[in-house]
Amino acid sequence: MGKYFGTDGARGVANEDLGCELAMAIGRAAATVLTEHTHKKAKIIIGKDTRISGDMLEGALCAGLCSVGADVHLLGVVPTPAVAYLVSLYGADAGIMISASHNPVQFNGIKIFDSHGFKLPDAIEEEIEHHIDHPEEIALKTGTQLGQVHRAETAAEDYIAHILDTVNCDASGLKVAFDCANGSASATARQLFGRLGATCLFMADSPDGTNINDQCGSTHIQGLCDFVVENGCDLGLAFDGDADRCLAVDENGQLIDGDKMIAIFAAHLKECGALKRDTAVITVMTNMGFFEFAKNSGIATAVTTVGDRYVLEEMRDKGYNIGGEQSGHIIFLDHATTGDGQLSGAQLIQVLASSGKKASQLASIMNVYPQVLKNLTVPNDKKTVLQDSAVLAEIARHEVALGDSGRILVRASGTEPLVRVMLEGKDQAQIEGIAQQIADKIEERL
Repeated sequence: MGKYFGTDGARGVANEDLGCELAMAIGRAAATVLTEHTHKKAKIIIGKDTRISGDMLEGALCAGLCSVGADVHLLGVVPTPAVAYLVSLYGADAGIMISASHNPVQFNGIKIFDSHGFKLPDAIEEEIEHHIDHPEEIALKTGTQLGQVHRAETAAEDYIAHILDTVNCDASGLKVAFDCANGSASATARQLFGRLGATCLFMADSPDGTNINDQCGSTHIQGLCDFVVENGCDLGLAFDGDADRCLAVDENGQLIDGDKMIAIFAAHLKECGALKRDTAVITVMTNMGFFEFAKNSGIATAVTTVGDRYVLEEMRDKGYNIGGEQSGHIIFLDHATTGDGQLSGAQLIQVLASSGKKASQLASIMNVYPQVLKNLTVPNDKKTVLQDSAVLAEIARHEVALGDSGRILVRASGTEPLVRVMLEGKDQAQIEGIAQQIADKIEERL
């Protein structure tokens, strides 16, 4: 991670960690780096989620971009994957999304996509960070060379049309519930999923600037679980604040997480002869049960570090077409350049409608090992904690005790001031006890 950019853009408390001055500096630096070899006036598109600080940061970004001569086209409230898709469709030099994804309303973030809709590699982000810290190297424009701001009125509709082009099914016999997290999906989900033919019920799709991810969405799934059962739905889909991730709920109100969704998609693609290189790309956080499913299904696995950008890099490098994370970031590289919650939801509805099975039957394709996750707030440098000799010794001691019956993963969050302790194994009580002992040791060493 860099000085300003983490695993998913620049992020922090709006108007504190991420204020107008930094947003304007990011705009100037990003336009300078990403349009360095452009011989025409640069064009940058900007989308945002529904949080109250979005307008403020959008204005600051526009000021920075226009000051170096870039024209800005505002998309309004759209999902993050809409920005990734539209940057190419609109012939833009870069796309920027203002969102803190699944985080609470006080946070916000800035994600940047290149002209092809891909997240920036580390080297480009480092170059942008250099220009943020050395503003004297940036050439400011004057007079007629300044940029202007325009509005893209059809952004949501253009994105919806793209998602609809990826599916071909009759979902008229299904009843599906949607939790829009009072976020970006609120601007697109009704129009999108209503056209698939299913009976659609919606919750948390009335954003007011302050209620994004507030006890709703993919990080607070229980509300959707209850809603699905109470309303007799065949399936439930929950998005996060910027709709780049999706989790599902079966007809019994049971969670279908990202691991199970990837298993369902990989098996479906293999059955259709469309799973490239017979491989699914997953992360070190993926449940051990996925590996069993893959082995039994004749599917290979490629494992990356946590972060959908690293999943994507592996997919692009090796030519794979399905990958993602347990959290619900799922990438269909045949259709998208980044994780897309509503694309994943539409694909799951298509599989469900075409299979004739219940959602719980689809999800039974993979057994889930018990898993314990503890999040520890770390006020200082997260990496220092992970390099502490006493912490490392504690982890090593328990790894020996677990042997082949489980695994331990302790890592720093790329988006929050947290250290995550994850235990997985066959014995729930055993892994809970070990997770607590490791967490106690980390807190002791803090």
